Amino acid sequence: MNDELLKLRSRLIEAMKRVFGEDQRRIDHALKVLDYAQQINQQEEACGKIVIAAAVLHDIGIHKAEKKYGSSAGKYQEIEGPPIARDILEKLDFETAEIDHICKIVANHHSAKDIDTPEFRIIWDADWLVNIPDEFPNADSTKLSEVIQKVFKTQAGKKLAEEIYL
Repeated sequence: MNDELLKLRSRLIEAMKRVFGEDQRRIDHALKVLDYAQQINQQEEACGKIVIAAAVLHDIGIHKAEKKYGSSAGKYQEIEGPPIARDILEKLDFETAEIDHICKIVANHHSAKDIDTPEFRIIWDADWLVNIPDEFPNADSTKLSEVIQKVFKTQAGKKLAEEIYL
């Protein structure tokens, strides 16, 4: 990763931490998703800048969702996250097309309804890599194998999930 991308990554993480404040669990989740997204991106054709920003900011609306709706449900995160992400990205001088793409990823990272780009697929898989233990706590290897084949959208994500969970 070049120096410019490393600096941008650090600035995005700082901005995310300001939004999450003392919520270490959410910070840790975002950083784990970022780590997996960067691993997957090494094997998939996608824009690293978009992947990094979307990974760091994918859950950025969770606190606002909790305040406004009393719930952290994905559908509320998808509503509340994009405006917060847009504000952060504008302050970091992202281009309009990049901001729009990242916000669309944030707006669909639970539903996958309005987007299917390489960057989105990487974020989807990275988030699932972190969430599988919570979503399927008692699943055996047969069930996990089915989930991996059904849910994951990239070959690199499937392979990583198999290495971790099977």
